[in-house]
Amino acid sequence: MPRKETTTVFAGVDGRADAQLPDWYAAQTDVEQPAVVSFAEAIRDLPRAVETQVAYHNPYTDSWVKTSRFNALVEPSRLVTREQEQDNRPTHLEPDGGTTSSGSPATEDGHTVSEDALFHIPTQSYSVINPSDVYAPLERVLRETTIDSHALGDVVFGEIRQYRGGGEVHMDVMFDGLSVELPARRDPITMGLSSGYDFFGGHAVYVEGFARDTTCANSIRSLTDRETVKHVGDVGGFGTWWGETLTQLELVANDLYEFIVDAQELTVDFAAMPFSVESFYELLGFPEYLSKRAASDANVNTADPFEIDFWTLHSGATYALTHFFTGKEGSALDGYVRTANDLLFNPETTLETVKQSYERRAESETKRDGQTGIESQAALASLQRVSQDIETKAASFERREETLRARLARPESD
Repeated sequence: MPRKETTTVFAGVDGRADAQLPDWYAAQTDVEQPAVVSFAEAIRDLPRAVETQVAYHNPYTDSWVKTSRFNALVEPSRLVTREQEQDNRPTHLEPDGGTTSSGSPATEDGHTVSEDALFHIPTQSYSVINPSDVYAPLERVLRETTIDSHALGDVVFGEIRQYRGGGEVHMDVMFDGLSVELPARRDPITMGLSSGYDFFGGHAVYVEGFARDTTCANSIRSLTDRETVKHVGDVGGFGTWWGETLTQLELVANDLYEFIVDAQELTVDFAAMPFSVESFYELLGFPEYLSKRAASDANVNTADPFEIDFWTLHSGATYALTHFFTGKEGSALDGYVRTANDLLFNPETTLETVKQSYERRAESETKRDGQTGIESQAALASLQRVSQDIETKAASFERREETLRARLARPESD
């Protein structure tokens, strides 16, 4: 049974900021203000990892054999002192450096480590990057940086989510007032960053562009390409990294505004399609339960349920992923996020995916005489007309997306 997720909500870079959560975020997260901590305090409360020696049990001699090829990553505050001979569950080293769940590794002094303390057993090429290594430099940068007249240390807020005993961490860092203001709409889209890491070898330290729609709390993830720092070699220099990243946020907001405005002008005429809005999402690869939620949200938020623009279709997808996705953060969610973002950043690719999926479905329903049904032909013709409308703007979408994706990337000289 995986450990339950732990979420920490923060506001302000430290206690001196005297920051408050934005009203819209406090209402949507249902958190009491006294339970909110500063970003600095939240980072210092995260579990950290240290290296210790590891050994494997030789069942033929009933002895422990040290190995210099691996080191155990453990959480130091959870170490338990027990005599090795009282623990009859030895650690087994797997070929890839992992362990089975059958035991606990030995330390150099012959004691053992509790199961809860052990994160991972990587090779010695692994460099430990603790949360303070990454995010203490971010604290300093937040205190020193002003964007669009906002001192970031005073307006920063968000949440930190822990999995697997704190060995895997993901966070959303947002800035109240740094936002996208859409025409004829009262509530803005708040800009920020998504970042995280783990001690299990699955996630390098990463950061990417992020936004939260204040109307419905939809998370718009992967706005930019993910910039990563691997747990290998010299892993310093995070202060410069964060400084360069934060200076790009205002430009990311401008890019997002342009994408949304253009996507609002591109529509799909579902009255001419033989499939529903829900089926549209299914043709894109969303599972049935997410497709239902996405279609429901899109239908509620459009003036004409038979002609829905791509921004509304994107919002439906992000609504479903933010509030109803039943998996955990990782590759599966990342894949669905990419599909949702194509609705906004690359509508031409989206329609091509729908066309190909529908063609495969139509082929399977082809009549015995080899003729595709009239409904299928009409649908494909309608999709083609929408595609032609989008093709006139495809080049500008592609150029803008390339710029957006590269926003947080470090210069080649780094």
